[in-house]
Amino acid sequence: MMHTIDLRDRQSTRAELAQLVPRAVTDVAVATEVAEKLIADVRARGEVALLEQAERLDGVRPERIRIHADEIAKAMQGLDPAVRGALEEAISRVRSATQAQVPVGTVTQLGPGAEVIQRWQPVGRVGFYVPGGKAVYPSSVIMNVVPAQVAGVSSVALASPAQKQFGGAVHPTILGAAGLLGVDEVYAMGGAGAIGAFAYGVADIGLDPVEIITGPGNVYVAAAKRLVRGVAGIDSEAGPTEILVIADATADADLVAADLVSQAEHDELAAAVLVTDSPELADAVAARVEQLAASAHHSERVRAALSGQQSATVLVSDLVVAAAFSNAYGPEHLEIQTAEPGAVLDLIESAGAIFLGANSPVSLGDYLAGSNHVLPTGGQSRFSSGLGAYTFLRPQQVINYTRAALQSVEAQIVALSAAEDLPAHGAAVTARFTQ
Repeated sequence: MMHTIDLRDRQSTRAELAQLVPRAVTDVAVATEVAEKLIADVRARGEVALLEQAERLDGVRPERIRIHADEIAKAMQGLDPAVRGALEEAISRVRSATQAQVPVGTVTQLGPGAEVIQRWQPVGRVGFYVPGGKAVYPSSVIMNVVPAQVAGVSSVALASPAQKQFGGAVHPTILGAAGLLGVDEVYAMGGAGAIGAFAYGVADIGLDPVEIITGPGNVYVAAAKRLVRGVAGIDSEAGPTEILVIADATADADLVAADLVSQAEHDELAAAVLVTDSPELADAVAARVEQLAASAHHSERVRAALSGQQSATVLVSDLVVAAAFSNAYGPEHLEIQTAEPGAVLDLIESAGAIFLGANSPVSLGDYLAGSNHVLPTGGQSRFSSGLGAYTFLRPQQVINYTRAALQSVEAQIVALSAAEDLPAHGAAVTARFTQ
């Protein structure tokens, strides 16, 4: 089912490895024109446009775009007790782990009366997008909202597509999760139009623009986020989910196969990659994957994902090459199931989240590890990180000098301003001592 890439008899540079990594073919640019029209429509016609887009794209026309607070409270009270308990535990764990991401302000003394204060200031307002479609994602509500709350964001709004099954309302489990987090500004809107609404605001429903938009979505959501970047900040252009497992002969083939299938059930374009120096393990995993895929609840989806060009078994000569391949890939989720996972971890540079050992599956991170599951995809972990409190914080430097401290560097400022042919810069300092 999964095709094989054999690297055992070749020496490859990082650039060559990057050319060999299996990827799904997704081009955000192809959705740009459609996304641009949807955003422009929302800017021009507000709620009417959002209602028409829901009717056309989601198959249902909501009674209203903004969800009433009593509907959120009702959904929260109606949560299945087991689900509510799991959500509350996830909220607690993510909140605890996220606290460690808030930097402490510092003051640097550069001399008598000369100090630079480093502070971290939260943005004022954030919009969270929670997709609908193939699955329901209350966990994504937690993963988006909690870091913003920990960062100190004072105003949050949430959007999720209108659900035909629930008469055009947001899915009640999504509403219930929002209620548990104290989020009372929720909108039944989806796709590119929702992203445009967040970026530019919609006056006729009382939706004010936001400073940052976060959350995954389809290719049209990704295109919309690209289009509004600069008007609002974004977390990333999230693509299909990915799992890469580095495993050696000591790994349990049943567990490796189960983890690959767990991510393949997300989407037909989901990527599942096994990198191993053990051909015997590769064969055992392949056989087990076939069995699990055949019996999976979303069998067709799983088989499509595992048979796609984005999924593969990569055979390598040793674990050093395995780590090099993983670094070139930059996976969203990286599992290390080897005899000494810590030794492999030392070789890893790029990954959204890393799961060590047989008892730390990606599914744990999806829900209850305490880590965040909003992670960079498509190789973006090579240069970016997952969602965290830091996503919503802006570092600011506050300069505080006394007159004497400024005078002590006057000559140097004048010299540098003259060297840059910007003499007014130096004159602005000198003026303080010629009055």
